[in-house]
Order: sequence, then C-alpha cells, then structure tokens
Amino acid sequence: MRTLKLVVTAVDDTVSGIRTLALSDPDGAPLPSFTPGSHIVLECGAVANAYSLTGDGTAPDSYEISVLRCDSGSGGSLWLHDRVTLGDTVIASPPRSAFAPVLRARKHLLVAAGIGITPMVSHLRSARVWGRHTELLYVHRPGRAVHVDTVTRLADDVSIHTGRAGFDSALRTALAGQPFGAHLYVCGPAAFIADVTAAAVELGWPDSRIHLEHFGSVALDPGEPFTARIASTGEQFVVEAGVSLLEALERRGFDVPNLCRKGVCGECRIPVAGGAITHRDLFLGDDDRRAGDTLMACVSRGDGGTLEVAL
Repeated sequence: MRTLKLVVTAVDDTVSGIRTLALSDPDGAPLPSFTPGSHIVLECGAVANAYSLTGDGTAPDSYEISVLRCDSGSGGSLWLHDRVTLGDTVIASPPRSAFAPVLRARKHLLVAAGIGITPMVSHLRSARVWGRHTELLYVHRPGRAVHVDTVTRLADDVSIHTGRAGFDSALRTALAGQPFGAHLYVCGPAAFIADVTAAAVELGWPDSRIHLEHFGSVALDPGEPFTARIASTGEQFVVEAGVSLLEALERRGFDVPNLCRKGVCGECRIPVAGGAITHRDLFLGDDDRRAGDTLMACVSRGDGGTLEVAL
C-alpha cells in the first residue's frame, strides 16, 4: 500500500484533551487532493488509526487533523498526544473517503457530536466554495468544542449545544423541516449515531439519504453470526457475533495481512466469490462496495446466506 511521509509543522493544544496537528510534505511539495469527508490512516507506533481531514482538499500544502485523547483506547491518540511533537515525521496513507457529500442533494444536514465534528469541517469548506446549502447541528461537552469559529463561518445555519435536551429538540425540528431531496450526514459515538438515525427513520427519512461516519470498528456492534465458506477447499464454518472474519480465518491457519484491525487501513482486503456483504469499513469506495467482490475481513461481515471467500 502506498504511504506518505509527513512532517508535523504545527501543534495546537488549545482545547483541553484535543490536539490539532498540521502535517506537511518534508520538502514542501503539494499533497494529494481529497474529497470532503476524507480521512488518512496514521501509523501511530504499533497501531494505525484513521483521522478525518479538516482542511481544504484542493491542492493542500498540509493536512490538518484533530485528535481526541482517549486514555482507554488502543493507543493511537495517546501516541499522538504524548509522543509526537513539532518536527517529527509520521507515516500516513493517502486520503480516502467513505463519507463524501452527495452532489445531487438539494440540501445537506450535518449532525455531529464531540470529535465527530471533524469530517463536517471539510464538508462545509467544499459547500461554501460550490454554493451548496448546508445546516449544521453540533453537540459537545462544555469546554470541549473544536472548530467552532470555522463551522460557524462556513455553514448557512448553525445550532451548537452543550446539553442533549436542547440538542434533541433542535434535531427533531431540523429533521422534520428539511426539503425533499435533502441528505443527512451523522458522525459521533455509536450510541449518538444510533439515536440520530432512529429519529430520522421515525420521521420518514429513507436509508438512501442517511450517511454515517463511525470511528472505526470500536464503534461497531458485535454483528450477527454468519456462515462463511472457503472457495478453494469447501470448508464451511460459522463466524459468531463479536468475532471477526479475520479472527475466524486466522484460527483456521490462514495468514491474512493486516495492520489496524479497525477497517481503516485496507491491509486485510480479501476477495469474495459469492454472498451478500455488510460493509463496515472506512476504506472501500462506493464502486467497490457495489461490486460486492471484496471486503475488509477485520470488520465487515456476511449478510444472510453463505459468504464464499475466494481463498
């Protein structure tokens, strides 16, 4: 997999518990452009994590990310908070997006909680350039707001909250008042995403107009059991809830390349010969998902019937 060598050119610890970094090419060369909602995967010591890009995606000279410190996490955020400093070099994947805006949408309703505001920033930057109508609802803990000045300047309508009661009321009003053809984008903790999605469905939003950005596999539920079959041998087995296909294959002696085990790096991509897939990664694009002939074994699962793996 292609990687980028980047140097830390700015560090901002203004907001308690949130570190914002600017990453640039060591020689000052322009970086690959990216679509709104894109992320990069950073090698953070022994782990790899995905972080949303908050800057301008058109010929950027740096990538900006904001990282929430998570003391109980896998170590990526702690590494970036405690080990990385100005002038250090990091390794990243090129930008990828599984959360791009739908260009034909009549309006874009962005709903974020906490650090889930980060992918919305690039959405708003692009919307301002192209004249797309946007509305943002953002809820955060007191003292933990990030990018507020930026999103307030960029969005057509902004509603910012520090309590769920006021936010929930504003959310239902916003969901009920959107024009036909509006699309909804949601990012935040798993429970928050579930609550917003449930409210949208209750108010008649179709799945095709609801777009979600999770924080990797830690934000995913255990999933349903499914049956997998190895195409080369005919071996068939059940992958239980809470067990990934990657883990099930490793237990059977298959050496599947992997790195992040969170659905962000793309290392554990394996071919699929048949069966329906529930894609839960942050790596594959829409075309790959529609093709249905590949999945990320660390997080994605079979969706009823038997999933035939081309190994």
